[in-house]
Amino acid sequence: MLQMVKRWAGWVLLLAALHSLAKAAPIDDLVLAAELDNGREIMTLLVRGVDPNASDGRGRNALEVALREGSSRALDSLLSHPGTDVNRANAAGETPLMLAAIKGRLDWVKKLVARGAQINKEGWTPLHYACSGPDKGVALWLLSQGALLDARSPNGSTPLMMASRYGAMDLAEALLAAGADPSLRNAQELSALEFARAAERSKLVAALQKAIQGIAPKAP
Repeated sequence: MLQMVKRWAGWVLLLAALHSLAKAAPIDDLVLAAELDNGREIMTLLVRGVDPNASDGRGRNALEVALREGSSRALDSLLSHPGTDVNRANAAGETPLMLAAIKGRLDWVKKLVARGAQINKEGWTPLHYACSGPDKGVALWLLSQGALLDARSPNGSTPLMMASRYGAMDLAEALLAAGADPSLRNAQELSALEFARAAERSKLVAALQKAIQGIAPKAP
């Protein structure tokens, strides 16, 4: 008898699970399609009226997932929909442009900006993120489009600081050449020079020291 009860309980759990899957929210299907880079399925779901900006049960939206997973076909399908919000930030305050920038995907960055993605924003910016990743031309392109060179994060860090420790080896020098201020300090009183020293980038340390020495003293 006990064995029969256990068997029935197992069937009930299985049926409940199948019922749950059958009733999966359309947004879950959209996010999954983004994860699998299924651009055709995304188009089908969007035509059916699925909201491209909705979040799934894990708080993820399709555009964020496509960018994180490198799903280029999914990204193109989502960007083709006029209702896709390209400035919708995730729970961490990251916009789609920031996610594309930190991956060094200049092609994605250009597509997002063409769709209206904001280059400048309060707090951490796409330029900060570009300077923290492989770059591949993203930072200088953002600057050419009006990105603030010395933008300040919530703790006062600048793109030059991020590039000095985390970015491509030649990026910080390119920012200096563009006019970035090496004398600025963040809330911890750290400048780009300290960031470069922490990363043990001796060549960059020398370049930053030279740039700081070349700054004319401010008038009293």
